[in-house]
Amino acid sequence: MPKITKIQIVRDLLSSETGATLEALCAATGWQSHSVRAALSGLRKDGTVILREASEDAERPDARYRICTTPEATS
Repeated sequence: MPKITKIQIVRDLLSSETGATLEALCAATGWQSHSVRAALSGLRKDGTVILREASEDAERPDARYRICTTPEATS
């Protein structure tokens, strides 16, 4: 059974339909926010397209991050 790495946890959360907030990524990995942002940068450098979507909810202004799997979403 392969070991599940923290970067794989990040990928799994970002691959969900709704994506994940920075706060959720921090909670899932135990990393601080700057470490999560560095992981996101590393994924982008490896060619993963990550969308940052601003929240429309004024009570929860957190942005959501999501891996883009369709080419039309990147244009």
